[in-house]
Amino acid sequence: MKSLILILLLAVTYCNAFPAVTEIDDQAKFAEEYLKKFYNLKTDGLKQSRKKSNNPFTEKIREMQEFFGLEVTGKLDEDTIEMMQQPRCGVTDVGQYSLFPGNPSWKKKDVTYRILNYTPDMTRAEVDRAIAQAFKVWSDVTPLIFTRVYDGASDIEISFAAQVHNDFYPFDGQHGTLAHAFAPGNGIGGDAHFDEDETWTSGSVGYNLFIVAAHEFGHSLGLSHSNDPSALMYPTYHYLDSSEFSLSQDDISGIQSLYGAGEKPVEPQPTTPTNVPKRCQTNITFDAVTTLRGEILFFKEKTFWRKITQNSEIEQHLITTFWPSLPSGIHAAYERVEKDQVLLFKGTKYWALSGFDILKDFPKSIYELGFPRTVKRIDAAVHSDHTGKTYFFVADKYYSYDEKNNIMDKDSPKKIIDGFPGIGNKVQAAFQSKGFLYFFAGQRQYEFNPIKKRVTRLLKSNSWLNC
Repeated sequence: MKSLILILLLAVTYCNAFPAVTEIDDQAKFAEEYLKKFYNLKTDGLKQSRKKSNNPFTEKIREMQEFFGLEVTGKLDEDTIEMMQQPRCGVTDVGQYSLFPGNPSWKKKDVTYRILNYTPDMTRAEVDRAIAQAFKVWSDVTPLIFTRVYDGASDIEISFAAQVHNDFYPFDGQHGTLAHAFAPGNGIGGDAHFDEDETWTSGSVGYNLFIVAAHEFGHSLGLSHSNDPSALMYPTYHYLDSSEFSLSQDDISGIQSLYGAGEKPVEPQPTTPTNVPKRCQTNITFDAVTTLRGEILFFKEKTFWRKITQNSEIEQHLITTFWPSLPSGIHAAYERVEKDQVLLFKGTKYWALSGFDILKDFPKSIYELGFPRTVKRIDAAVHSDHTGKTYFFVADKYYSYDEKNNIMDKDSPKKIIDGFPGIGNKVQAAFQSKGFLYFFAGQRQYEFNPIKKRVTRLLKSNSWLNC
């Protein structure tokens, strides 16, 4: 009986993004493996039938596209491949909040847990706090009580392990699988395992233990995945400030369908701050725009919008929520991809981020970069992969910075109209995407081809924000 229960338990894993693929054959092979893992694609005779419109491969692509809110074409288009390459959890996908087969749940209100060992990445107190906080996420909205035990068996056993660790779901080293958990049940049921090869943290560098644990404990209580991007139980991992975290209504509906509401149910808090600019207002302008590890951040006054994937919901946050020491009204920003850094500028100072953490010894003076003392602020900044240079825009001129040699080009500054014809003589924000440069001026946005040195499209300033 126990072996049957083990077979029925579903392991849930966070996985890193799949390797980038470019060739058509590689894309098809990559997509096939993805669909086999997450959509139960059967591959018998697949090579002979892949081109038919009603073959299993095409049907599973449609199923995947529908789940993620993509255009349902049944084809391996760019958006579909991009979504397949996102960091995600390893359980199969289903819609809205969902439960494991058979709706397993704990048949009692008092659920015990035990921490078997600790990661050296954090202090024991930090781990204890993250685990307790993760359980509180669920006890706040249900009648469940989570009690920690220190000896003997518990319902949910928590451990850190690397590679093979005796549960048939071996971890795969750094930056691969992050964690997995099992649905409620006897034996291994409810247990949560975290990959020791990862770097665990209470902040944003590495992987935030609270966020991952809260997600995994959702599985330990009987929840599977949601297709709501705002839900904790969404398949992909994204850092959120734990002090500002709250469950979405989708998460609450899911867990309460199993356990009911608590005596004092907690309502989900709005993710959008109040009394702040609205992204779809017709006259919106931006202070700065930058990419960050595949995301796009749009800064405006004391807030910023966060576009995580092509078709994801747009998040809006207060700057102080992520970076309490940063000022509002950031003037310019750009990403140094090779150094895994984002530089943020205001006035004559600039800060460097690694992920969502401000690096030590910042802020620094912009004059250390080679600007003359006459420059008091930078209006915009963008790095071009085509030239390998970073361009800083100041009034109607731009400075060219050599990132490889860490030196300002001797012929700087030049006039904007000479180096970037067609975008006008004033730039407020800029960023790079898929080889194009995007320049913002007022309510207009210019798509610029750096190879042909001309504007290819004129867009609204908020065209990236699902408006």
